[in-house]
Amino acid sequence: MAPYESDDAVGAARDDNPRSGRRKAARYGVPVAVVGVAAATIGLVPALADSGDPDLPRISAEQLIEKIAKSDVQQLSGTVKVSTDLGLPDLGGLEEGLLSGAGEDGSGDGSSADPQAKLTELVSGTHTLRVAADGPDRQKLSLLERGAEYSLIHDGKDVWGYDSKSNEVYHSTTAGSGKDHRAEPPATPKDFADEALKAVDDTTSVTVDGTAQVAGRDAYKLLIQPRQSGTTVGAISIAVDAKTGMPLKFTLTPKSGGAAVLDAGFTQVSFAKPAASTFDFTPPKGAKVTEEKDAAPRHTPKHGEDVAQGFEGKDGPKVLGEGWTSVATFDTGAEGGLPTGSQGGDLGGFLGSLGEQVDGKFGKGTVFSTRLVNALITDDGKVYAGAVTKEALVKAAEAGK
Repeated sequence: MAPYESDDAVGAARDDNPRSGRRKAARYGVPVAVVGVAAATIGLVPALADSGDPDLPRISAEQLIEKIAKSDVQQLSGTVKVSTDLGLPDLGGLEEGLLSGAGEDGSGDGSSADPQAKLTELVSGTHTLRVAADGPDRQKLSLLERGAEYSLIHDGKDVWGYDSKSNEVYHSTTAGSGKDHRAEPPATPKDFADEALKAVDDTTSVTVDGTAQVAGRDAYKLLIQPRQSGTTVGAISIAVDAKTGMPLKFTLTPKSGGAAVLDAGFTQVSFAKPAASTFDFTPPKGAKVTEEKDAAPRHTPKHGEDVAQGFEGKDGPKVLGEGWTSVATFDTGAEGGLPTGSQGGDLGGFLGSLGEQVDGKFGKGTVFSTRLVNALITDDGKVYAGAVTKEALVKAAEAGK
């Protein structure tokens, strides 16, 4: 089994070689804070069962981070299992609206095949995905559902979303490579790892936590742990393919313990070139096709409207603090906190019953808690959110006054 490497050793190595390790990891983008009630999660559930602990060559945490950064897997196909447990109450689908900004029909752009709306289903429960890639211009992701399937296909300049249940198609085009089309929610271990790696800084402990087998492949385990108090994140574990450097499994466990918040891992993977036909798509006969240019614009709710359509500040979010305890804040521009009015009153009362009333130098407000992301909505219309404790949110709100 590979030995442990202390984060002190990692830090020393970084000091000797400033262009390696953390700086290479910084190329991976992660939001410095989380916006919205239980919004963008970086996380996962319990790890998939390891079939053994392979004996691999020694490697330091810095070297393993470099291995991930240098990984250049262009072709693959496989099956990914994603399980998410934020600890949200059963709201009959309302929680998905909070996260996606969805309209009444369940999609942000008026089509059930819109990727932005469909892939937000990954925020709860357990899902099986089939993925395939052949370079930067050809990818396919299929969400397998009971008796139905949703597919997102990128082939050259065309991006197709197809929902077999509703027989609806969503189509958009890109100006160039796949990097140019609008970002979709993360779904694979690499997506989650790319987001998490930028958090590796002086507020973080990084070690190599032995080895494992994932989807029949030998892997190193990279363990990322916050050094700061006040965060709800306990640890992030990334199983990294020993040969290719590609993340095969990503697990985030909360500081409160128990099951992981989210677990995403390959159950089967191949690095052979997928068949070209994998990325072919023609709208089925009778399917309703929505072009992106024809889609309804996304709606930013005004105070008193259904907050299940999402939270967006009028001036955009600001970030308070740093590292794992950073908090995103924005002003909704509407005083009164939770929605009121003919319909908002009932909704505001319902949501208020799910939160905890708090007060401080900022005045009064309501805290909504999950196992990872917490949010404070003050009575003067400000929102504070992040992967931090309730106490940290209150302090952030008081400091923001």
